[in-house]
Amino acid sequence: MSTLRDLLAGAEPVCAPLVLNPLMARLAESAGHRALYLGGGATGYAKVVLEANLNVTDMVQAGLEIRAVCDLPLILDAAAGWGDPMHMHRTIGMAEAAGFAAIEIEDQLLPKRAHHHVGIEHMVPAELMAHKVREALAARRGDMLIIARTNGVRASSMDDALRRAEAYRAAGADVVLISPRTADEARHIGERLAPPLMHLYGAGAQATSGMAPRELFALGFRILVDAVTPLFVAYEAMAAYYRALAPGFAVPGRTAASWKGVEEDLHRTIGLARLLAIEKATVEREP
Repeated sequence: MSTLRDLLAGAEPVCAPLVLNPLMARLAESAGHRALYLGGGATGYAKVVLEANLNVTDMVQAGLEIRAVCDLPLILDAAAGWGDPMHMHRTIGMAEAAGFAAIEIEDQLLPKRAHHHVGIEHMVPAELMAHKVREALAARRGDMLIIARTNGVRASSMDDALRRAEAYRAAGADVVLISPRTADEARHIGERLAPPLMHLYGAGAQATSGMAPRELFALGFRILVDAVTPLFVAYEAMAAYYRALAPGFAVPGRTAASWKGVEEDLHRTIGLARLLAIEKATVEREP
């Protein structure tokens, strides 16, 4: 299994879709994805709260469960790292212990506020964020990548975002996350900042810049993440099912037999046959 650092050295971008639990991770792995992303925003939605309400234990527990069944490199969205520079030592230790391949930390105020969902950002001074990056590196014991994120492009200005990104890179960040909104912004960022860079896609894995993955890769964007679409897809499907089920507690046009293939595929995904074989060879032996 290639490490995330190995993948970054390759000739194509690392495209990582959102996963929130072991089943989603298995499905993404079966589809051929090479890396995964545990997003804070989507995890908050799934818990009917916000990323601002989550803590390090919530995210590490989710990561442990995913890593228990899937070896693909998993990137942790750690919001603002759940603390100041001193707190990075526990955050990094917990993330490493859970087996994350990378941790993303952003330059936002703590505790986070809900208003970032309506475009109001609360950014900390770049110097404080640089200290957090340095302490994250000091706490690191293994090969986990430190990703420093700035929302300055949309929160302040392109110049401020670039200055922040350069400061975080100078502090030792392995990857800088800075998301352009247009193709011109993407090109400007690529000219100013050295790779590896990371970019967050919008819903439907659509680059707001309108650029294809290989175009972004050529500009230095090595990690491309879809942080929300799988949750939207699941939400839409579940909402439709519950609406269809409510009137007569049955889904029109679907028989019990029509679900058999879905159940069989689910059993293959979770490895039911292997688990049954273990029981048969140990505790379910015939007399």
